[in-house]
Amino acid sequence: MAGSYGCEGEDSMKILSVVGARPNFVKIAPLLREMAARPQIEPVLVHTGQHYDARMSEAFFAALAIPAPDVNLAVGSGSHARQTAEVMTRLEPVLESVRPDLVLVVGDVNSTLAATLVAVKQGIRVGHVEAGLRSFDRRMPEEINRVATDAIADELFASEESAVHNLAREGIPAERVHFVGNVMIDALRITRPLWQASTALADLGLERGRRYATVTLHRPANVDDPRQLHEIVGALHELARHLPLIFPVHPRVRARLACEGVTWLRPSEPVPERGLVCTEPLGYLDFVALVSGAAVVLTDSGGIQEETTILGVPCLTLRESTERPVTVSHGTNRVIGVAPRRIVDEGLFALAHRGPTPTAPPLWDGYAAARIVDTLLGAAVEVAA
Repeated sequence: MAGSYGCEGEDSMKILSVVGARPNFVKIAPLLREMAARPQIEPVLVHTGQHYDARMSEAFFAALAIPAPDVNLAVGSGSHARQTAEVMTRLEPVLESVRPDLVLVVGDVNSTLAATLVAVKQGIRVGHVEAGLRSFDRRMPEEINRVATDAIADELFASEESAVHNLAREGIPAERVHFVGNVMIDALRITRPLWQASTALADLGLERGRRYATVTLHRPANVDDPRQLHEIVGALHELARHLPLIFPVHPRVRARLACEGVTWLRPSEPVPERGLVCTEPLGYLDFVALVSGAAVVLTDSGGIQEETTILGVPCLTLRESTERPVTVSHGTNRVIGVAPRRIVDEGLFALAHRGPTPTAPPLWDGYAAARIVDTLLGAAVEVAA
């Protein structure tokens, strides 16, 4: 990188951030907010369009006060190979034109790996936020994205201590690894007054104090196999005999639920006393409000494991492994798999027993973004020197 950074009046540092999917939006918001407060940084935002549905994209931008992207690649859906290739093809001329000092990628989606590959091949430094997380399950596309991104990125920002150890075992030099905390928690802290003021629960007819559970499913292993989905939904139906299970449905899952006998909630219709109740996708603020008031959350999402840990809500992860083990050791998360009987038993147990008061993992204090930006500015000075 040419020039020196960190002093007003000197060259700016151009950071091009790449986002593509709902978890990316939540993670990038605190980072863009922090960069905007640093006059020596010139931020550029690229949206790959990996999540193209307005309910999964524009709504999150608005709720998280993310500025309009400077570039939207409009990649849309497709197979993993096609989506990754499209991002690479469309991003390459953008990087050639903008010539950023650093490309910042977050999370583990296809856009993350694609942007990293393009940048590194152009000789542009890459910072990876949420580096080092490992499920050790190579059947998960996200795991491939994580491992490959971390192998070639320059600055690796770890959200928990297990990630630091993973990167060390993989031979990543310690000077490239920075333990900074979790930007998902930054987003929770920054937006707390807004999601606490959400009317989502009232809109659903969930009066204060009324018990309900929250469900999310979107991983291909759970929703793309009709038999697997049928068994999971069957377990949810049985658990829903005890209280309503509110299921905001990801757009790609909706068609797959057509044969599963679920109840779709119509606009302005209150949630019934019991049953598995599907709703349209919720925006970030309304969804956090829904999760924060739940008696238990059943999910296959990684980020929700983190959010429930800080919100103090019992979380049952419908997977065989988690890349976020700190949510188990410090929080309320239990990884229970997808066996129907266990889903029901663990759900009933969580409803009947109040768990221990969770403690925040190290550096999950809401200031991870500031540490990341400080590190990037320091690294830029070192490279320039």
